[in-house]
Amino acid sequence: MNKFHNFSGRKIDPPTITSDMDVRDLVEYFGATGFNARRLYEALQITKRMMDDGACVCLTLAGALAPIGLGRAISTLIENGFVDWIVSTGANVYHDLHFAYDLPVRQGYFDVDDNILYSKQIVRIYDVFIKEIGTLQKQDGIIKSAIETDRQVLSDEPSTADLCNILGMSAKKNSKYPEKSFTVCAYENDVPIYLPAIADSSIGLNMLPLLLEDKPINPSVVLDIAESAAILWKNKISGGIELGGGVPKNFFQQTGPALFQILKLKEGGQDYLVQFTDARPDTGGLSGATLQEGKSWGKIKSAHEGNVIVYGDSSVYFPILAAFIMAECKPRERKRIYKTKNAWVEEMKLAYLRSNSKQKRIKAH
Repeated sequence: MNKFHNFSGRKIDPPTITSDMDVRDLVEYFGATGFNARRLYEALQITKRMMDDGACVCLTLAGALAPIGLGRAISTLIENGFVDWIVSTGANVYHDLHFAYDLPVRQGYFDVDDNILYSKQIVRIYDVFIKEIGTLQKQDGIIKSAIETDRQVLSDEPSTADLCNILGMSAKKNSKYPEKSFTVCAYENDVPIYLPAIADSSIGLNMLPLLLEDKPINPSVVLDIAESAAILWKNKISGGIELGGGVPKNFFQQTGPALFQILKLKEGGQDYLVQFTDARPDTGGLSGATLQEGKSWGKIKSAHEGNVIVYGDSSVYFPILAAFIMAECKPRERKRIYKTKNAWVEEMKLAYLRSNSKQKRIKAH
């Protein structure tokens, strides 16, 4: 930390704006300034190092990013090997599928009378309008049908990644525009998508009719914990890009404590972490918890390097990040974690049982 306590930093010399600037020029402009512009520059440099180092990269999605159309940017990163696994709210997967099935989503307005919208069967996500019957209820029927049709490929208690996989598979086969869905893209590239708070979404709500019809699907979020921990356990270098906070942020970061605090198999946590958030740290809420704080829990390797928080709106910052990665980094070989996750869990299980047995023998003596 001592390197920051002197007057040796880069001289601030007001940079210029030109008409032919590309995304790399814009990022360099940010790097020559201060505040969150410079934090964004630092975040993008860390992200580039993460990619160049071959890290296993998790993308976490909180907030309504899919309904505003960011899904194809996520797909582009997946296709080029820059995202290896995803932790999301159920809402983002649910709303992402609207675009594959060509269900109506429109730009609306934020300063409206929601009583009037309700009377017109229009639901609102800030300034985005969605039809109640033509979109939501139609999507509900599609999801229920997809699960009933393909449930034979699921175990009795699948992980939420298994559930998302069949939703992507079904949309690839049956939707009008599968190329518009990151859920489909994840299925095609064996990128697991975890929904650790699945009950808090319309994906979870669509499990209710199946339960009442005595055809229940019981996704296991404990299996999610095992699979996500195995991903960190099997990869020498690991990192994440966190859009917002919420459950996806902590579920991803808790892989470190799962391995060290609980299983006692591996110490260290993530090598790289970049977060975009508008949450404050001083209220004690986890979405605002600093990445440096995570070091005390064993969630990250170092509190001093390889991580940065950019304060602001992911809807602004993520497209810049995606464009910068595409411009600066060579496509990477896809890790196809979905195909190997079950085997990794079994390997981790054997390692834990061996270690646990050894510890018991030591204590007995």
